[in-house]
Amino acid sequence: MSRVMTKARITVSDIQSEVEVITSRSGGPGGQHANKVETKIQLRWNVGTSEKLSQIQKELVMVMNASKMTKEGHLIVACDTKRSQTRNKEIALKKLDRLLARAFAKKKVRKATKPTKASRKKRLDDKRRHGEKKEMRRRLM
Repeated sequence: MSRVMTKARITVSDIQSEVEVITSRSGGPGGQHANKVETKIQLRWNVGTSEKLSQIQKELVMVMNASKMTKEGHLIVACDTKRSQTRNKEIALKKLDRLLARAFAKKKVRKATKPTKASRKKRLDDKRRHGEKKEMRRRLM
């Protein structure tokens, strides 16, 4: 799949209206506090029905984040590392932004290079020395 962009990179602020925020009780730090407060954040974004992305961009997001996609086409990002719901939401949004940035990053084209004259000479010298070593091991007839 080619990495052709149709417009500038999409950020979380562009798709915020399409992202569903789900809260639940967290298993992270907090002790008794964690048992009564919903601090875990789960972001669900249906990539397939997004109006902000072109078809090519949707495919890029789905391919690059295949492990975080559901069968229905939702991209799921979760965070429960902090005791604060707002902090977990900020972290989850940053994670989603990094996933989008990685999906839209242009892949560097590898430039073919040739070995230097010195490296070619060194390789041939090593081969010659190795051959001489083997030659010395032969039995004389």
